[in-house]
Amino acid sequence: MNPDAKIYVAGHRGLVGSSLVRALQSKGFTNILMRTSAELDLKDQAATEAFFEEHRPEYVFLAAAKVGGIVANNTYKARFIYENLIIACNVIHAAYKCGAKKLLNLGSSCIYPRSAPQPLKEEYLLTGTLESTNEPYAVAKIAAIKLCRYYNEQYGTDFLSAMPTNLFGPHDNFDFETSHVLPALLRKFHLGRLINNKRIEQIQKDEALFGPIPQDVTDALTQKREVVLWGTGTPYREFLHVDDLAEACIFLVQNHTASEIGEFINIGTGKDIQIKHLAEIVKEVVGSDVAIRWDTSKPDGTPQKKMDISRIQNLGWQPQIDLKTGIKMFYEWYRHKSEG
Repeated sequence: MNPDAKIYVAGHRGLVGSSLVRALQSKGFTNILMRTSAELDLKDQAATEAFFEEHRPEYVFLAAAKVGGIVANNTYKARFIYENLIIACNVIHAAYKCGAKKLLNLGSSCIYPRSAPQPLKEEYLLTGTLESTNEPYAVAKIAAIKLCRYYNEQYGTDFLSAMPTNLFGPHDNFDFETSHVLPALLRKFHLGRLINNKRIEQIQKDEALFGPIPQDVTDALTQKREVVLWGTGTPYREFLHVDDLAEACIFLVQNHTASEIGEFINIGTGKDIQIKHLAEIVKEVVGSDVAIRWDTSKPDGTPQKKMDISRIQNLGWQPQIDLKTGIKMFYEWYRHKSEG
């Protein structure tokens, strides 16, 4: 990509999109197209195609999506499959119609079967039953992979798909109803600190910034000095700092084609951790003294999801931010937003 190449980052305000923008700007790219969902509704096919026709981006990073954790996936099943399907269809088709040189479609490790062998290799796609708690989201992401593949085959496009593991970092979602595990953990332990120190104004500011604090969370923290977490804590998960993902995405677009990487490529660390151990690390980083109680009446989700990243490693990319360092960076960003 030339420094003045016209680049569209779909979802630039989100966790992945904002990191992509930061990384692109740090590398000297100056012609970055960004639109909020209020300015451009990617669920609207006509509006999406009109935007692409007017601006004709050369490179597209498709990071716009409806995302959430296990609670959100279980609650809003129809919304998750519909919105993610239609966004992918609209953006990929519009990129083809306007002649974009490259598109990078971002998915999720939840595309893999629930009982797939570990670590997860790209060839395990569609070899078994999906995890029921996030099946709608996974189906939409699999459809986007296939869209890119078949557009490449039929129309000669160069549309790449990358499947990151669980992500965290600046501009993550901290809403307790829709967030993923790591930001939810971070926020609960941080609120425990604030409550213990009677920082009422800071608690109010946190709620205004990051969403309502459910009564059961408040009661647990104030009455029992504990954080209640779903499941048993025994599942394993892999976590990648979003800035590492952004570097990987730009690396792929700058250096490789869809024919070189295959139908899609994994992006992760190749290392996983039990959720109960993750909770202890977050508690230590935050400096919270609240207890942890596991609600075993709630589901665990997939027992393990560790990515095989040998394909991208063989292309010359490696993650640079270890988990504890990344969590410290993440907490500093959160505290600055919440208390600054």
